[in-house]
Amino acid sequence: MRLPLLASATALLLAATATAGPAAYGICQAGCSGVVMACYAAAGATWGATAGATAPASVLLCNSSYGTCCSVCAALLIVPTP
Repeated sequence: MRLPLLASATALLLAATATAGPAAYGICQAGCSGVVMACYAAAGATWGATAGATAPASVLLCNSSYGTCCSVCAALLIVPTP
């Protein structure tokens, strides 16, 4: 009777940890994109249609925030989830 319990406990201990991977990354990227769209709309600009160095400070802040958000999402590809 102890053998099945021992085998189950061993299997649970040796099981690999699942990773969130592409699903969590995609959800996170969608969230970042939604936020940057709102940021651009609030700044009165169109996302992706701003000329780099001549962009207003508010648009540059949106770009910086979007880059930070995307870098956090990249970590979700490798973070193990229980």
